[in-house]
Parts: sequence; structure tokens; C-alpha cells
Amino acid sequence: MTESSASASAPLRALRRVVAFVAGEPVLAILIVALALLQAFAPRRWSSLPGLVDWQTVMTLAGLLILTKAIEYSGLLTWFAHRVVHHIRSERGLAFLLIGLAAALSTVVTNDVALFVIVPLALSLNELTPLPLRRLVIVIALAVNAGSVLTPIGNPQNLFLWQVSGVSFGAFMWALAPLCAVLTAMLFAVTACLFKGKSLDLSTDTDPHPVDRSLAGVAALLFAAFVALADAHHAGVALAGVGFGFLVWRPRIVLKIDWLLLLIFALMFIVLRSVAALGWVHDVLAHLGLQTPLRAYAAGSVLSQAISNVPAAILLAEFTHDWRALAFGVSVGGFGIAIGSLANLIAVRLSKEKGIWGPFHLVSVPFWIVATIAGGWLLQRF
Repeated sequence: MTESSASASAPLRALRRVVAFVAGEPVLAILIVALALLQAFAPRRWSSLPGLVDWQTVMTLAGLLILTKAIEYSGLLTWFAHRVVHHIRSERGLAFLLIGLAAALSTVVTNDVALFVIVPLALSLNELTPLPLRRLVIVIALAVNAGSVLTPIGNPQNLFLWQVSGVSFGAFMWALAPLCAVLTAMLFAVTACLFKGKSLDLSTDTDPHPVDRSLAGVAALLFAAFVALADAHHAGVALAGVGFGFLVWRPRIVLKIDWLLLLIFALMFIVLRSVAALGWVHDVLAHLGLQTPLRAYAAGSVLSQAISNVPAAILLAEFTHDWRALAFGVSVGGFGIAIGSLANLIAVRLSKEKGIWGPFHLVSVPFWIVATIAGGWLLQRF
């Protein structure tokens, strides 16, 4: 290769790297571009930007990422999931089990971790016997969105709104329980319609799934302690203890957490709070009357369809103090268009199923419409 051709190919290689980065991390890429544009046309002092981040939320998320990674590495969840499927005898029964497990796990170990357990489980079972995999992935994605509504640690938007609200862990659950119950009931009804009672034989699922009992036990104990400290608004102390402990004992766990997710979350606060401070944006949102619960709820549900429910929660929280109405809105906003919740994108990505987007939206969009109506009724009644 000549010197001129080598120099000519350098920009092409750089362009390919940029394209690969954007394709692999589109949310991060969008946030970086948005921050650059904001600093170009509505600049803030760079030193003031960290002050826009809700560090209590970020520290709580970091601790949960470490603990859920520890539980994932222990193998406990995979072992349990494979054990219970031995009792299943039909397609519909398997679908009910998988969405039940996905919803239950998402209340404790976040919706993303639940997907990393249940979707691979469905894929491994599909190797034993042919399954309606597309439909299973679709209802699993809906299940983690429905189940994670219940607790403050079920998903990132709940985690943020819990910190904003200042209420206890139990009070948050009590406030969101009616919506979670309705969404879960809707999910089981949809699943009953999508799957038949066709017989299945999963008895050949006999591969060993070892469990690191010491890691599982320690992670479970620390999980309870961490949530208690976060509930008492001591997330920093809890994170320091959990992070240092695992760095000494099992450093791989800390090194393998999703550090990019923490960066994305911090950038979301900076970008979205900067956007909310823009004069014209502030005027538009202020005139929507979001102090009214039903309007805050509707705004959360609809805006999630455009920018996903976590950014919608962060942006709209600047204009309403009704955290419950906003939590209801962004919760149902996770359904509908796939971008409504990042969990939807993760589920489809894990499945590697081609041609799934059409069937996904045929189920998810009607589900969102009905869920939005039901959630608005619940908000006014309870």
C-alpha cells in the first residue's frame, strides 16, 4: 500500500469506527451529540454540569448493578429457572411460567437482569423442542415492563422517581401496586390468547447448572442491606461498602457491570435538565399544566413513545411534583413503540429473531392504548 492510499484510507477507518460506535451505542451517541449542540448554542459552564446529575440515583443504580451482577454470576437464577420448567406440560403453561418469572424477577433484580435470565432460558428450551419463540420474546418483554412497575428498584425510571419522591420503599410499592396488578392481569389475558394448549416435553432439559452458593448468599444479604440503606437515603455509604467488598473479594463482578449505563444515566440528567431550562422548552411544557395529575400522566405515557420512559421521567419531573402520576405515565409508556422502554430493545436483541418488529408492535401498541386508558382510570380512582 502506498503512502497516499494509506493516508486516504485513514479517514475511512475513522468513519467506520464512528459508525460502529453509533450502531452499538445509539443512546450514548445521541446524548453526546445533544450535549455538544447544547454547549454550542446554549452554553453552560462545564464545571456546573455535574451539579445537574442526581447523584443519589446514580449511586443507587451503581450499587444495584454490582449486586445484580453478583446474583447473575452466582448462577442461582438460571438454576432455579431451569428447575421449574420441568413441571410444564404445554405451550401456554410455559408462556405463563416465563412471563411470571420475568415479572417477578424484574421487581427485585431490575428488568434488564430479568431479561438476561429469561430470554436465554427460552432460547435454550427452543433447542430442546420447537417453540413459538417470537411470541415468547414479545410477552417476556411486556412482562418485565409490567412487573418492574411494582418496586423502586424494578427499573431506572422508578429508581429516579423514588429518590425524587422521598417516600419509603413500602410507600412507593403501595402507590404503584394497583397499576402493576392491572398490567399483569392484562398480560396474562393477552398471553392466554396468543398461546395454545399444545403439549410439550421438556424433560430432556437435564444439563447441570451449578450455583456458587457463597456468592448467592452474600449477594442476597447485601442486597437487603443495600436497599435498606438506600431507603434511608444513605446510598453513598451503601455503594462504598458494596463496591469495596466486591473489589477485594470478587473484583470481576465490579469490573463487568454496565459502566456505560451509568455514564448514559448521568448524561441523561445533564442533557435533559439543560433542555428543560431552555426558554422555549420551559414555556411549552409549563403551559401544558402538568401539575394536574391526569395531564402529567398523559404526558409521561405519550412522551415515552418518542424518547423512551427514562428520559421522559427525568424531563417531566422538572415540571410536576406529582411523582405518582408521572410514575404511572412512564410505566405504561414502556409499552407501545419499542423505544418506549429500553427493555424492549434488549429483549429483541437477545433473541436475535429476524422479522420480530412487526409482530412486536401488533401486540405492544394495542396493549399500550388499553394500558393508558386503564392507568388513567386507576389514577383517578385510587
